[in-house]
Amino acid sequence: MRKELRTELDDRLGGAARAWLHEALAEAAHAAGAPPGPPSPYVSASWELRFASAGRHCGQEHADSVRTLLLHEARADTDTLTRLYHHGTAAERRAVLLALPSLVPGPEALPLVEDALRTNDTRLVAAAVGPYAAAHLDPHSWRHAVLKCLFTGVPVDAVADLPRRARGDAELARMLADYAAERTAAGRPVPAGLHHVLALTVPPEES
Repeated sequence: MRKELRTELDDRLGGAARAWLHEALAEAAHAAGAPPGPPSPYVSASWELRFASAGRHCGQEHADSVRTLLLHEARADTDTLTRLYHHGTAAERRAVLLALPSLVPGPEALPLVEDALRTNDTRLVAAAVGPYAAAHLDPHSWRHAVLKCLFTGVPVDAVADLPRRARGDAELARMLADYAAERTAAGRPVPAGLHHVLALTVPPEES
């Protein structure tokens, strides 16, 4: 994945941005190869500052890809991802969330997903319900993540692995029906995505 992403960026970035990216990746690789023990503040700060300024140097349309590549090159662990998330802008937090599936094999980074789901920032909510959440969120938290998408207007297509996790989920069906009834009673429209998810909750033998 890293090789393809780097090739794609090399093809799309202009000369100055491409040179900046190569320098940033070299600094991240240097940090990854540092000896064990407390990280050098300079080594850590160097590539992390690049992570923060990726949009400015490579364009906002490429920022997610650049930041993902930097995280991989630096072999960012959960502690590093957590630091970058909590110290970062919304765009930087989104990049961390998008990179979780390929960097953290276990549930250790779930607090970042849970934090994003407590916000009303649709960019963060959409990133939080990706493959990492699909793999690691418990059923209760996952159901509330689906409802959060409906509350905030995030398309339910953003929810990774939605058909599999929703299939036969009677509790999710109940929550959706209650939410639809509340909206209708208040004279407010029911989000179109709700009916789609509700249809997915039908057990296999009834579909």
